Amino acid sequence: MDESGTTKAAVAAEGIGAEKNEPQRYNPAEIEPRWQAKWDAQPDLYAAEPHTSGKPKFYCLEMLPYPSGQLHMGHVRNYAIGDALARFMRMRGYNVLHPMGWDAFGLPAENAALKNDTPPREWTLKNIAQMKVQMRRIGYSYDWAGTEIATCLPDYYRWNQWFFLKMVGRGLAYRRSSKVNWCPQCATVLANEQVIGGCCWRHEDQIVEQRELEQWFLRITKYADELLDGLDVMPGWPDKVRTMQRNWIGRSEGAEVEFQVTAMANTPAIKVFTTRVDTIFGATSIQLAPEHALVKEWVKTDARLASAVDAMIAEQKAARETGDIGNIEKHGVATGKTAVNPFNGETLPIWVANYILADYGTGAIMSVPAHDERDFEFATKYGLAVKRVVAPNVDTDELALPYGEEDDAVLIDSGEWTGEAVLEAQEKMARFAEENGFGKKTTTYRLKDWGVSRQRYWGTPIPMVYCTNGHAGIKPGGVVALPESALPVLLPEQIEITQEGGSPLGKVPEFVNTTCPVCGGPARRETDTMDTFVDSSWYFYRYTDARNSAAPFDSEKANYWFPIDQYIGGVEHAILHLIYSRFWTKVMRDLGIIANSEPAERLFTQGMVIKDGAKMSKSKGNVVSPDLMIEKYGADATRMYALFAAPPDRDLEWQEEGVAGISRFLARVYRLIGKYAPTVRYVEKGVHGDEIAPEQFAGQTAAGAALLRTLHQTIAKITEDFNGRWHFNTCIAAIMILVNEIYAAEAPMDAGEVSAATIAELLRTLTLLLVPFAPFIAAELWKDLGETADVFLQPWPVADAELARESEIEIPVQVNGKLANVIKLAADADEAAIMAASLADEKVAARIAGKTIVKHLVISKPSGKLVNLVVK
Repeated sequence: MDESGTTKAAVAAEGIGAEKNEPQRYNPAEIEPRWQAKWDAQPDLYAAEPHTSGKPKFYCLEMLPYPSGQLHMGHVRNYAIGDALARFMRMRGYNVLHPMGWDAFGLPAENAALKNDTPPREWTLKNIAQMKVQMRRIGYSYDWAGTEIATCLPDYYRWNQWFFLKMVGRGLAYRRSSKVNWCPQCATVLANEQVIGGCCWRHEDQIVEQRELEQWFLRITKYADELLDGLDVMPGWPDKVRTMQRNWIGRSEGAEVEFQVTAMANTPAIKVFTTRVDTIFGATSIQLAPEHALVKEWVKTDARLASAVDAMIAEQKAARETGDIGNIEKHGVATGKTAVNPFNGETLPIWVANYILADYGTGAIMSVPAHDERDFEFATKYGLAVKRVVAPNVDTDELALPYGEEDDAVLIDSGEWTGEAVLEAQEKMARFAEENGFGKKTTTYRLKDWGVSRQRYWGTPIPMVYCTNGHAGIKPGGVVALPESALPVLLPEQIEITQEGGSPLGKVPEFVNTTCPVCGGPARRETDTMDTFVDSSWYFYRYTDARNSAAPFDSEKANYWFPIDQYIGGVEHAILHLIYSRFWTKVMRDLGIIANSEPAERLFTQGMVIKDGAKMSKSKGNVVSPDLMIEKYGADATRMYALFAAPPDRDLEWQEEGVAGISRFLARVYRLIGKYAPTVRYVEKGVHGDEIAPEQFAGQTAAGAALLRTLHQTIAKITEDFNGRWHFNTCIAAIMILVNEIYAAEAPMDAGEVSAATIAELLRTLTLLLVPFAPFIAAELWKDLGETADVFLQPWPVADAELARESEIEIPVQVNGKLANVIKLAADADEAAIMAASLADEKVAARIAGKTIVKHLVISKPSGKLVNLVVK
């Protein structure tokens, strides 16, 4: 059986429903709603036990959805993976927390309000209700009553505001003027992480503009080192996600060196960050970003320079907007000014270059053409000097430039450091700069502070005001934090939403006009709202104590459940949600309200559902509604197909025929158990099938023993897959093969050649194995087998190694290392019997005829046994 679940399993799925005159007919449209109504009447059916239960815990979580109004099969697959795991772990005896909620703030609600003249709150809550109905109908085992949250409701977003105030108090939230990313369609600011290839993350064809605005930021950079170093101790996260986060954080070790501008009194030194201070003797120019502070001063008195700089700024802007800033054609303009290299006193010309960015490093570089490809390209274009100061630690007559090696390289023509190994010289030269007051060893990051201000309505109000008159310590118009007692700052429910003139909240006088909490004088509320990624940065902690009105959550409860044992969601969230949530976790730890430093022990990123060659999404217009599939084939078939069609970490190519095939398979299971249910119910008057001791099967016929062997091999395989690689497709394929084997044994079963106890063991266990994948039919079949307790509360079957052991094994026989034949023998055959059977085999005998056996070996391997004959 391969990973695609084909071979025997495919035959099982496609041959389903061929029987004539079935005693019962599988009808999911009748079965499933009846069971769902029963489960809905038990609000605590899937509730976790208290954190004081003493049981081992398992926190299983799928990323919460945005309430767009309709699920599609991409959602179904994601949630089916988590639900299968949650159900399995409950049956294994764990205390399972499996919650669900709604990432309910955000731009789409405002866009819908503009389009449909429906208030965002009304639109959002209506969509939540619709999607919740769909989720219930699919049979996901969420604790709706105890854990459900919606981030747009005050009982949730008041804690966003509470956390914001805590961060203000710790200097982690601050306001400053900054060049920001502006999406014209969203009419709001985007964080750096929300700009993909120069375009908006929501509007893939919308070029993002650069604007200068006053914004609120969260100081995520304070945790840059911890965020980066933590990735080394997170083996349960995919390598791809960890690599993406490492690259985004972008830590660079190096030195900051000051170059004094020549003959310009009161002009600040040019600070240059370099990772290769060892090459500083090879610097032949200084290059500044077009928006460097010094350049802004110099263009005021130099029209030629001003014109060239304006053109470069426009060029950089265009390159940013197309996501092509790294491939910009390099050019520059000489300023006519010079600076002094502090290491050797040489005078270097200062240029302005279009490929130097003001927001990266210090906005200035020392150009070392002999040892940097970009610098070499620039120097060649403008005829600047090229000075080699690094060479391999071997004799060579030819050395192609630029030469950028560090390992096994030494310095040349570098003053007192000549002959030093490069790596050692970097450390010594950085220390020299610091000791002499013109530099220091330092670290820079690609990661920037998180801009959380949004000029939109449908988000968490920022709990800050601006005191009109000012008071002690606060100038007029200065910012003042609200006290915690003033929370929540409520969103007004009925306002006019436009995409012009700043935040819609700024047009609501009753919201804007307030009093200063310190002096009692007039004040103006902050009208920006928080980035919605704030909502999703800590929601999984609220799940542990979702009804708490006195705190975000109870620390004791959170510390029991965290870290999340298994988090499931798309890899597209690797930078946005996942890095923000790691930051938020560390802030909460430092506030003393949790003990863990990372939110999730393990992360699983599922593959996408593909239709018509593209990811299934509303924007692509290629979604398949689960409602239609459920109506035609049932919820069990729909969710089971999502797990069967491909391994969960790979993309799934949507095919409705596959859902139909699964439906036929379930019908076949239904018919089989319906036929033999009276037999099983009779056995259960005595001993339960899963309580039958192995010795009671000792007198089995060959047919009965073979069925039990397949059954316990199936239990072992599914259990192993749940505990390891999660290839649920092969789990379901194994169940299909088991069903095929039972069908093939109908004749001996009907003839009484298979004991009633064996039949009971087979069908009861088969039903339990279906629970994670097809809960509705499992519940129905469990009832048909005479059970009254919930099937989900039953213990997971345990494989019996003795019953699973093969009675016969296949043994390859090699002659002089080449396969002669494969023989079958009893699994417990000793070495003498194996050798005798090998020599008696016709093909082996023909291969060794007329030759002398000089050596014979029976080799035991993990995969079985092997006979090797050496002949002459």
